Amino acid sequence: MGKVISLVNQKGGVGKTTTSINLSASLAVLGKNVLLIDLDPQGNTTTGVGINKGEINKSIYDVLKGDCKIEEAILKTKYKGFYVVPSTINLAGIGTELLEKSRTEAGFKKGEQLKNCIIDIKENFDYIIIDCPPSLDVITTNALTASNSVIIPVQCEFFALEGITQLLKTIMIAQKTLNPTLDIEGVLLTMLDSRTNLGFEVVEDIRSFFKEKVYNTIIPRLVRLTEAPSHGEPIIVYDPKSRGSEAYINLAKEVIERNGNK
Repeated sequence: MGKVISLVNQKGGVGKTTTSINLSASLAVLGKNVLLIDLDPQGNTTTGVGINKGEINKSIYDVLKGDCKIEEAILKTKYKGFYVVPSTINLAGIGTELLEKSRTEAGFKKGEQLKNCIIDIKENFDYIIIDCPPSLDVITTNALTASNSVIIPVQCEFFALEGITQLLKTIMIAQKTLNPTLDIEGVLLTMLDSRTNLGFEVVEDIRSFFKEKVYNTIIPRLVRLTEAPSHGEPIIVYDPKSRGSEAYINLAKEVIERNGNK
C-alpha cells in the first residue's frame, strides 16, 4: 500500500515543485514505484517532467470533478517507475465548482474527492507524491485529507518562519476534522546559499523549532536546479553529477529510511 505525501507551504517560491519532481524521480531511481500528482493549476510540475500540456486528454481537474477515474489520467514519464497525473489551468476553478456541488448535493463533502479517487490505486505505488498550490484552499484541503503525511519545504531566508504558524494551524484543523492520522513527515530546508551567514542562521532557527522533524539533507541554491524543469527533466537526468542531484538522492534515501525502508 503506497504512502501518500503532500508537499505543502502556502508561501510561493520555497521549492515545492522542484522538490516534488526531484524527490519523485530520485525515489524512482532508488527502485520505488512513484506517482506524482500535480495539484497546482499552474501545472509547472507537469511541464517539469517533460509533458506537453497540449497533449493532455485527462487531468487532475477531470478526476476531481468526477468526469473520469484517476487511472485514466495517469501518464507514464520517460523514466522507469515514475508516473504523473498532470494539471492544467482548468483546475483553478475547481474550488468554486466543488463548493456549488456541496450546496446542491446532500452528503457531498468538498474535501474528500482526491482521497476517494486514489483509494483503488494506492496498492500500485510505493509512494504517491502530491505537489500542492501556494495556498490553503479547497485544493490543499483535498491533498491533506488524502495524505498520510506532509513534507514542508522551508526556504533558508530571513522570513522562513513567516506563515508557518498558519500552515501548522491548517494541518491541525485537518487532523481534527478530516484526517486524524495525518502526520508531518518532515521539514525540508531549501535554497541554502552557502556564501551567507544568514542561511545557516535560518537553518539553526528551523532545527530549533521543528527538532527531529527536519531532514538532515539541505537543498542548495543552484542555477542547475532552476534550469532543469525548463528542459522537462529532473536534476538527476539534467545534471546527474551536480550537488542538486546528490542532495535529492540523499533526501529520497532519508524518506525511505523514515518509512522503514519501504
